[in-house]
This record gives sequence, structure tokens and C-alpha cells, in this order.
Amino acid sequence: MKLSGVARLLTSRPSMHVSRLHRILPLPLFGAYNSTMAAIEDLIYGRAVAETRIEQPPLFVLGYWRSGTTLLQTLLAHDRNFQYLNLYQALFPWHFLLTEKVTTKLTARFVPKARPMDNMQVSWDSPQEDDMASCVMSGISPCSVVSHPHDYRHFWKALSFDTLSETELNRWKSCFLTLLKKLTYRSNKRVLLKSPYHTFHIPTLLEMFPEAKFVYIHRHPYHVFRSACHLRHRMIAENTLGRDLFINTEEEVIRSYRRGFELYERDRLLIPDGNLCEVSFEQLECDPLSELERVYASLNLPGFDDVAESVTRELPSLQRYRKNKFPNDPEWAAVVYEQLRDAFERFCYEAPETSDLHAMPAA
Repeated sequence: MKLSGVARLLTSRPSMHVSRLHRILPLPLFGAYNSTMAAIEDLIYGRAVAETRIEQPPLFVLGYWRSGTTLLQTLLAHDRNFQYLNLYQALFPWHFLLTEKVTTKLTARFVPKARPMDNMQVSWDSPQEDDMASCVMSGISPCSVVSHPHDYRHFWKALSFDTLSETELNRWKSCFLTLLKKLTYRSNKRVLLKSPYHTFHIPTLLEMFPEAKFVYIHRHPYHVFRSACHLRHRMIAENTLGRDLFINTEEEVIRSYRRGFELYERDRLLIPDGNLCEVSFEQLECDPLSELERVYASLNLPGFDDVAESVTRELPSLQRYRKNKFPNDPEWAAVVYEQLRDAFERFCYEAPETSDLHAMPAA
């Protein structure tokens, strides 16, 4: 964050504890560095970025956290007609035009080789979620759960744009548009974006990009539930400024999943014909080429043959990947089915009580 972002974060009263001083004390120093680099970048590129026009509407990958959005984004990123936000750009959105080339070369060996929550390989060039950049730039992001694990209002604020003030909403829109303009300034390719929280904001995205295309991926809700709880715990433990607080995690995951599903069911009707495709994670994992071909045909996207060739070369490494395994909890399985039955029925998933959940891993 810039210094202004650090000030906004501290003003919001995040959870803090002396055991996390190694994360708290560097904040002003990094804030000063990011503010300085951002000011220099703005002097060099600011006018050109502001005048950049986004000619090709973005492609948004939607779906609840742990539904397979990362796998889908990774496969689509093989398409040379797309560009995507990488890890460095997501963490340093204010000045990546100025600093990315040099900094990534100097620091590549310090980047962890895998994500802590699911062992997916990462590097500075890996496709990344843009909600990290939104957190850094606007302060409005579901990533706030790691700074406020004691107060879910900050998390829900990012999912409920209708509760934002006009100033806050305009700040988010301005930052998001600036991010996409910076990417487009570097390349005129269509931008591929993946952030589960976009599932909650389809009307806003359509307002900004009326011709945007969308791919929604779904997965067995009980597997999503178990994996999402694991994700939230790992994200808090790895990033919080305070104690590791896991308050009502299961209830909050179910609540936000249900809200995201309800909003998607309502708002998908706003998307013009030919601009939305739905994908099953289970089918994508089983036969990625066939599912990708269907996505390209549904959205009338060019270049599938090149994508198929590239993905085919990656299939051996994809098949070697091993997902996390979590123990089955019959009590939570029953709660998940009761609370999310509409999603089970909409996507034709068996009830947890009759599924062989012990044998099915949930990454």
C-alpha cells in the first residue's frame, strides 16, 4: 500500500498484536517506498495511462472461492490472445509499470514455490486474483478478512457494493479502471481477470464493461465448504497483524456462499446472450480440453487450437498435482446441504449424506 492506504488501514482498527510486530513495523516503510515509486511512475506514465482506452472487453472468471477458479484461469492463461494480472502486478499495482522488470529479476528466488493453502505453483509471473490489487489500491476487498478477522463487517462491505458510500464505490471503480488501463497500456490484448468476489458484483461490472464476457465455475458445495474454511484459516495465519482468530468460520463461509449463489442466479440474467458460459469443476478436471472447447464455442472466442496445443503439453504436470484432503464431518455436511440445497439442485450435485465424501479430496 501507499502511505495513504496504510493510514486508511490503521484507521479502520485492524486486529493487531505484539507477536506480529515483524508485520506491523515495516508498514510505514513499505508505504513510503510504494508512494515514492507510484509518484515517479505517475510522472512518467500517468498521462498515457489516463488516455488509454480499453478496446476489448475483459473476460471475468466467476465462482465462489475454492470452486476451481484458479484452475480455470490457469488453463485460459495459455491463450496468447489474453493477458492477465500476475503476482507482482497484484501486489504492487501502483508502480508495476516502473518497477516490475528489474524487481522481479532481483527477487525471483525469494518467491515461495507454492501457495500455502493448496500447493499450487507460483512465481512472479503466475496469474493472480485482482482482489489483492483492489485491497492495495482502494482498501475495499474481501482480503480485509485477514486484517479484521474479529469483525466480518469489513469482509461483507467488499461483497455488498450497495452498502458502500458513493465516495467508496467511486474509489473502487476508479482504482479498478486504472488497473485495467495500466494493463492495456502495456498490451492491447483482452484482459483475463479472476476474482471470486466479482461474482457478487455483476451489475457493476456490466455497467463498466457492457460487453464483458463471463465464465462461471461451480463445484460440489460440500467440497467447496471444506476447502474454503481451510483457505480462510491459512490466509489469516499467514497474513494477519493480530492473533490467529477463527471466529464462526464455517457459518460465514456458508453465509457468503449462499449470498454469492443467490446474486449470481439473479444477475446472470443481465448478461447478454453469448457472453456467459457455465463450467463444472469436476468435468474440467476430468476432461479439460473438451470443457475449454465448449467455453470457446459458447463465448465465440478465437484461438482454441493454439490453446489446446499448449494445454496438452501441460496435462502431465496437471495430472501429477495432488489436492489437499480433509476429513468428512457428517454434522457440517448436513448443515451445508440444508443451507445450500438450492445450489446442490441447480448444479445437480448429490446430497453429502449419499456421496462418497471420504474418497473425494477437496483441494
